[in-house]
Amino acid sequence: MADYFAGRKEESRKQLEAEADLISRFMVMAASKGMILSEDSFEYSHTTGIVAKAKSIARKLLGPIAAERDGLLPFNEIANRLPPNHFDGGSFVGPDFILMAHPCYRRGMNPINNWAPRFIDLFWEFDGPGIEKYIALDEDRVRIDVNGMGCVEADTWFGAPFDEDVRNIKPCIVKLRPPLDLDPLDVSIIFADAYCLDIKWSESDGIKTFQALEVMSVRTQIEVDGQRYFPARYLHAEYDPSAGCFRHFDGAIQLFTEGEYLQRRDSDFNMTMKNQAHVKARSTKVFKINGPLGTSDWVEFCCHFFAKNPLSFEYFCGEYPRHVTEALRRIREYSP
Repeated sequence: MADYFAGRKEESRKQLEAEADLISRFMVMAASKGMILSEDSFEYSHTTGIVAKAKSIARKLLGPIAAERDGLLPFNEIANRLPPNHFDGGSFVGPDFILMAHPCYRRGMNPINNWAPRFIDLFWEFDGPGIEKYIALDEDRVRIDVNGMGCVEADTWFGAPFDEDVRNIKPCIVKLRPPLDLDPLDVSIIFADAYCLDIKWSESDGIKTFQALEVMSVRTQIEVDGQRYFPARYLHAEYDPSAGCFRHFDGAIQLFTEGEYLQRRDSDFNMTMKNQAHVKARSTKVFKINGPLGTSDWVEFCCHFFAKNPLSFEYFCGEYPRHVTEALRRIREYSP
């Protein structure tokens, strides 16, 4: 591993050295917009190419744009300025830089990793009459080698079909967990290190509301502004029975402190009604769709947002995917 990381560091040094002219031109362009960058502002990885890092650099380069109250930006407004890349989802390509989607869409939510399959590709291509899309950007990083190659990964997650009529779903609480007889390594490999998937359906004024929270194992942690957090993906949707479709759909990343995480992971969405110690996680919206959204498209988005987690498949289909069932059979057959 030491040799591997040393090799990566040397590869980065060589790539940055080879593109010194490109970096210099970008620094001049950034300075014209009031951003003073240094050589330390640039990094290279084989997944994201050459990236310029600075606080709010993406928004400053994009220019004035009306953000939603929740901080999300209108997809079409960005696309009018910088065409979205339809061959490499998650990016808007300009002549001097590439804006990228929020790092939460990457594997393990790590900024240097490639996109987790396959939500961001679906979101980039999704469109239809009356649809309004909103997205969170990687605010502090932009890619500058606009003609560089992307990193293509073959594995993907295929969304599960969902045939039930949403109008028939009653208000309820659901909690799904990986089998408790698995060891942590098996959970990490087969269930994307998920601890549980919490789901809640409720209804008010004739509108059905869906909420889902994917809580990861204690091993999944990230650092934000010097603080250690336990990240959890969150989905929210509103279904209009009279129209027979979803009218609103959004997603967020919730960040729990250690104490909040330990309270929340074995609770459910009703814990605030049963417990005076309310858990209010730090939350960042990462996408939003307003307008008529069909159930099949919605289910596909849900499954890919919870990337590689078969618990979502289990909820929508009532069983695990075949490869998961087979893996569990082999594990149990050969366990001592």
